[in-house]
Formats: sequence, C-alpha cells, structure tokens
Amino acid sequence: MFLNIPSAIEYKDPWATSYEARLSQLVAQDRRIAYFYEQPDSSTFRYRALNPGLSLAGDPKGGTSSAWFDLRDLAVDSKFVDEADALVICRVRYSAPVARMIARARARNIPVFFDCDDLVFDPARVHLLVDSLNVEQQNDHTWDSWFAYVGRLGATLELCDGIITTNEYLAERAREYNQRLHTAIMPNYLHPEQQKWSLRFGEAKRASKRQRDERIHIGYFSGSPSHTRDFAVAMPAIRRLLASDPRIVLRIVGFGVFGAEFDQFRDRIEYYPLQDFLNLQRLIAEVEINISPLKENQFTNCKSELKFFEAAACGTLTLASPTYAFKKSIVHGVTGFLVPSFRWDDALEEAVAMVDDAAAYDAISTAASDYVVDTYGWDRQADKIENAVFGG
Repeated sequence: MFLNIPSAIEYKDPWATSYEARLSQLVAQDRRIAYFYEQPDSSTFRYRALNPGLSLAGDPKGGTSSAWFDLRDLAVDSKFVDEADALVICRVRYSAPVARMIARARARNIPVFFDCDDLVFDPARVHLLVDSLNVEQQNDHTWDSWFAYVGRLGATLELCDGIITTNEYLAERAREYNQRLHTAIMPNYLHPEQQKWSLRFGEAKRASKRQRDERIHIGYFSGSPSHTRDFAVAMPAIRRLLASDPRIVLRIVGFGVFGAEFDQFRDRIEYYPLQDFLNLQRLIAEVEINISPLKENQFTNCKSELKFFEAAACGTLTLASPTYAFKKSIVHGVTGFLVPSFRWDDALEEAVAMVDDAAAYDAISTAASDYVVDTYGWDRQADKIENAVFGG
C-alpha cells in the first residue's frame, strides 16, 4: 500500500445550491443549456448534469453557460426552460410534468436531448440488463419494476430530438432502438475537486518516491452489489494470487460477497462502506492495483471508462476487461492493462511484478495520469459539450 497519502477530506455535497443560484448560473452567458435530472446523486447526476456547468463556467473563451435543475424545481417553477437555448434531460423517467416540460421547450423551438450513460432505454434489452446486474429473476416484482423503469426512460427518449451518450457503442444501440434519433457523444470526466485531490494524491506518491509498506493492495471499487457477476470474472485469479503471495491484500469498497473459499484470507480482505466521491479517490490512491473486470456483453460494452480515469488521475495502475470504452481509452502496457477473461492470472502476476519494479510502475502510472488529465480533465470539455448540444 502506498504511504504518505493526505488524510481524509472534509466533504460537502457540491450540488447543495439554491434554485436562484442555479438560474443565475444558467443565464450567465448568451448561449445556455439547461440540464435536467430527477434528483441529485453521487453517480450519473454528477457526471452528466453537474459537471457540464462547471466546465462551461471555467471556459476562458466563454459564450455558453449551463446549470442543472430537477423534479423539485419543476414542481415549483419551470421558467428555466424559457431561459435555455437547449434542454438536456439526463436519464429521466416519463411523467406528465416531464412531458409538459418537453412540450414547453418544443413550443420555444429549442433542441431537446436525452442524455444517457447506460443501455437502459430499450425494453427489448431488459432481460440482458437484469441478468447483467444479477437481479433476482424468480418473481414478478423484478420484471414489473425493471420494465417500468426502462419503459419510462424510453418514453422520455421518444419525445426528444436526439440522444447524447458516453460512447459510440451506446450511440449505436440507441440508433437500433430508434433510427430517427440524432446521436452525439459526450464522455464522462472528472469533477474539478475530484481532479484537484486526485492529482494531489498522485503528487504525494511521487514526492515520496512512491513509498510503500510491505503489502500490495488490489482494489475493487464497485460501489454496488449489482457488480457481483463482474467481480466473479477475476475472483478465481485473485483467490489464487492471495494463496501464492502473502503480501497481497484485497480492498473492497461498497460491497463484499465471497464464498467459503475466501475464509482463509479474511485477515487480508479490507471492506469499506460506500464513500463520497472525493474520499473514494483517496482509497484508490492508496492501492497499487485497481481492477475493473466486466462480464462482456452489450450492456457492459455500453459502460464508460470512468473506473480507469478515476484511478489513473491519482497514479494507480488499472487492469480492466477489454470492453469498448476501455479499449478506446487504455493503451495496453502503456497506460494500463486490458485483460481478457482467460488472462487474469497472468495479468495480476505481471502487475505485481511491475509494482516491484518502481521505475516501470512510475512510467505507466505517469503516462496514464498525463493522458487522463488531457482527455478527461474537467477544463478540457467545453468544446465537446457545445458540439454535442449545438453541433460542430
């Protein structure tokens, strides 16, 4: 484990802002984008609705501003629609108020986009979604709730002019769902505070010449028990590595479900509860190896590469399954490792050997961090946002 990482961060939700403040943020420039989400949370909302306003506000050339709004705002005052030049609806389920909001935007003849970071809008793929998330399938409630959720998202999408997705693979699935949809790509990326703290953690590691204790930590930062099947892709290889190398410690954040075969390693398995998104970066920074195994299918190929760029930003090596987004973002052996399901044993051994070779680890982690700051930095996104919403 890396030492000398700055202590825990005093955290406060960055979205704890008033409607009036957000409305002022929206009208700050001549061209304006209103982002709409059901209710703020620490995952999709942060990437797809909160971050764009910060990136546009920090753009030195200016010209475009944006802010987010939610169902609570809509219930009281929907005038933000009248102030916008485009409306981006982020993963919002259909309802009468949402339909009226879209109609209001259409009456003003402004473009309306549906923004989505997962394959969750096509009812024909609910079976794939439920299976991938390892959801109980033997009762009607599962199917009622998931078909309702996906169906309502699809109904909102049908009212929009187009869809903004995180990658081209997901955009292609959207075109299969509805060929009339205009599609645009806007990747997930780092929040300003997340980037600041991540780079600070990485610099602390470099300043101490990556000083470590005698242990080697492998981190799995899932955040949800729905990733059980994904983790199972690498689990046998991890168990064998724990058995062969007493230095190995497994760090799990968010959940931990193991069979009896892991009982003998319980003193080398660390569990942490769900974290806020800044202190999560601290836990990632401490580990030498970050893993992101995925059970490869259409659903997982639609997922973004955030598990790579969040780890790389704080100087931690990533091993990831070769899904669409990871193949587009990771240069194998240069900024991380792409690991097919049959190669997890070899890949973990290679990663451990690289940890033992300080120069090799420094080279790959530095290359990854530099690439991520340039590609996924919060202050590098304004043109991409404008192009996705208004066209190039």
